[in-house]
This record gives sequence, structure tokens and C-alpha cells, in this order.
Amino acid sequence: MRIAVPALLVLLGACSGSPDAEQARTCRRVLPTLVPPGAAIRVLRTGPGPAPRSVRVDFAQERAGRGPATRWAICAFSERSRTDLAGVTSDHGPVGGASLYLLKHYYLDTPDAALAEPGAG
Repeated sequence: MRIAVPALLVLLGACSGSPDAEQARTCRRVLPTLVPPGAAIRVLRTGPGPAPRSVRVDFAQERAGRGPATRWAICAFSERSRTDLAGVTSDHGPVGGASLYLLKHYYLDTPDAALAEPGAG
């Protein structure tokens, strides 16, 4: 019984539906690259994605003169590291290989990405 209770708590925690905080932060930092320049982003919901090691962020894209558009992005993470971004797909399709490479190596860990990151919602 002493072993069963902690094991049950671990299983319940795994099913809680909360994505890894660092993965969610990384995925939010991707959002400004998916919208037109000048568009405002408001995070509506962050949750687990459809595959293991993935995060889904639902957000509203707001532009002057237009109503808000509801959008989504799914960020997949590799098995090498829990924060190694392996792919991004949005309601507009997947982010291609070269774009993903540039995003990972020249944007995500910059001060600009930190400043542009929308709130957790």
C-alpha cells in the first residue's frame, strides 16, 4: 500500500494535462514568427499536444481594422532534450526545415524573442 499511493500520485500528475513549463515558454516564443508584422497575440490556452513531447498553444491574432482570428500552433520536442524544438505546425501548415533551423539557432534564445513572447494566457 505504501508503494501504491506514491505510484498513483505520479500517474495522476502525468495525466494532469499540464505541459512542461519550458516547452510551453519555447512554444509561446515561436508565435510572433507565425503572425504578420504588427499583429498582436493573445494566448488563449496552452496544453499538451496530440503527440508525446508536444505542446499546443491556442491564440488570438489581432490586427488593426480586422476582427481577431483564432489560431493554434503545435510545437514538438525531440528525445535529445526536453527543450530541443523538433518541429512546429500551425493552422497555416508546418514550418519548413530551413525556417525551423533559423528559428532555433538565431531567434528563440535571443532578448528579442523574450520581449516578444506573449503571456501565458
